[in-house]
Amino acid sequence: MNFKSDFDLDLSTGISGEGNVKELLLCEKVEVKTDFMTHNTGNIAVEFESRGKPSGIAVTKADHWVFHIPNKCTIIVETNRLKELARYYYKSKGFALGGDNMTSKLILIPVSALILI
Repeated sequence: MNFKSDFDLDLSTGISGEGNVKELLLCEKVEVKTDFMTHNTGNIAVEFESRGKPSGIAVTKADHWVFHIPNKCTIIVETNRLKELARYYYKSKGFALGGDNMTSKLILIPVSALILI
């Protein structure tokens, strides 16, 4: 019987995870958003309309969205999962106005919803 320490298993799992992240960052289409208000509100703002036209999540071609919260964390979410969450929070909470001159419609999604499995 071959003995494998937890380190061997952890190393194998870690290398696999590194490969997945590398592929995501190098090969897939990624939308990156920096949200300066998340640390105050606890929400990520996802734009779906600007100046009366579809934008953001409504027109994205990205496979994943990356939300960078300065000095806190960075969260990667599959676009399909983000769209599900956006629909849910739009139906239950509506939308907010934001962006330049308050011309964008935004869906506010709690950070906790993005990181729950």
